[in-house]
Amino acid sequence: MILSFENLTLGYESHPAVHHLSATIDKGMLMALVGPNGAGKSTLLKGIMGQLKPLEGYIHFGDISKEELAYLPQQNMVDRSFPITVQEMVALGAWKHMGAFKRLRNKHKEQVADALRHLGLAGFEKRMIGSLSGGQMQRVLFARLLVQQADLILLDEPFTGVDSKTTHDLLHLIQHWHQQGKTIIAVLHDLEQVKSHFQHCLLLSREPIAFGETASVLTEENWNKARQLNEAFDEN
Repeated sequence: MILSFENLTLGYESHPAVHHLSATIDKGMLMALVGPNGAGKSTLLKGIMGQLKPLEGYIHFGDISKEELAYLPQQNMVDRSFPITVQEMVALGAWKHMGAFKRLRNKHKEQVADALRHLGLAGFEKRMIGSLSGGQMQRVLFARLLVQQADLILLDEPFTGVDSKTTHDLLHLIQHWHQQGKTIIAVLHDLEQVKSHFQHCLLLSREPIAFGETASVLTEENWNKARQLNEAFDEN
């Protein structure tokens, strides 16, 4: 076990967005987090990261510390106007490894360069992030994840707004992480993509609908139930 939820309820200003979730995530699991819009998927990632405190229940970490988590937010949550270069942005992934003086050593610079090459961004080092396309920016954020070297990786809509070539390359990288034994949880909307690339799945509609192997979770019956619950929800 690397992560588990015990009767977990998360929300904003006492309005629950995820209700009574209990599940165990095993180390090395490649898991998609799916559900209708507003189903609580991004909220759950924020709870894992500690950005939201549970209204009820618990989040337990097993063979991992919170410092070993890596989080990729939705692109619209990244301030593209901030005056930072691609190289500087990727180097932020090495922050926890840089020691007491927080200086970028030669080995960290090599890690950044390797990550940029791996993501097809060699030559982009001095470009400002505000000048990048959506696909290029997503490659930069994945390069930062490479430098972080985390064991648990949380991805919030990693393929939204990017081109098909970038999606293909990023899926390949995710599969490589999975082969290395890393645990990946990704919020996704493309169900065919989930069926093709993610072995496990959690279907949420503010409350858990189904959790387990993807083929058994993404049934028409489960998806209809998720949609009906979402449409019937009244936060008052």
